Amino acid sequence: MTTPGSCVVRVAVDPGVALSVAVTGAKENACLVLSNSLGASWGMWDELVQRLRPSVRIVRYDTRGHGCSDAPPGPLTLEKLGRDVLAIMDNLQIERAVFCGLSLGGLTGMWLGANAPARFDGLVLANTAANFPPPDLWKGRADAVRASGMAPLVEPTLDRWFTETFRKTSPKRVDEIGQMLQSTSINGYAACCGVLAEADMSSQLARIPCRVRVIAGEHDPSTPPSRGAEIVSAIAGADMITLDAAHLSSVEAAEEFALGVRDFMEKI
Repeated sequence: MTTPGSCVVRVAVDPGVALSVAVTGAKENACLVLSNSLGASWGMWDELVQRLRPSVRIVRYDTRGHGCSDAPPGPLTLEKLGRDVLAIMDNLQIERAVFCGLSLGGLTGMWLGANAPARFDGLVLANTAANFPPPDLWKGRADAVRASGMAPLVEPTLDRWFTETFRKTSPKRVDEIGQMLQSTSINGYAACCGVLAEADMSSQLARIPCRVRVIAGEHDPSTPPSRGAEIVSAIAGADMITLDAAHLSSVEAAEEFALGVRDFMEKI
């Protein structure tokens, strides 16, 4: 959903490809750019926006092939996803920002930190890893959605994204996320699966000079805290907080996630 007070724009990032971008907050505030996970849209950040919007300018966008953004016409690369973020910032005349990405969004953040560090005061890398082996898992998933659509993925994905307790206590929000997943473009989802199959930032993490905070979910089966610790050990000065949540910690542990982001931004 669009948070009240948000301005929604379309930003062209390639010929024939535009991304949907929502901006909340005054220009004079510190800027936070949010990047969604595979299969989600900017709506996964609703809880964080609600908690930070009085004091932060928040830019969230739908990754190519997700939400209301255009689907890619062909294969995608991590570099392409990173350059999309820079194109959005250029379009909105944002010189520097703090970047927060979850899962695929966190991987995008690592590329940005290694390749465009002058644009970022800090990175929040949530529920993510420097690589996502084995490649055949993602290639198989891309083939599956092309053959059968998104619907068969919904329940097993929600099982990974949320703990059983959260699914029982917050069924409405879980259902919203499930609908978000099911409505994702097949071509967009498959193309981003290709990114996860091929991308590996592990050798570039030491190049990241800006401040980094890693957020992990204690019950995350996809990117457990041990994967977050790998990132911290490779980046000088990085730290990590672990939340009582599964993979979509920005939703399940919304208050603690927001505190972690706010504290990080205040420190820089």
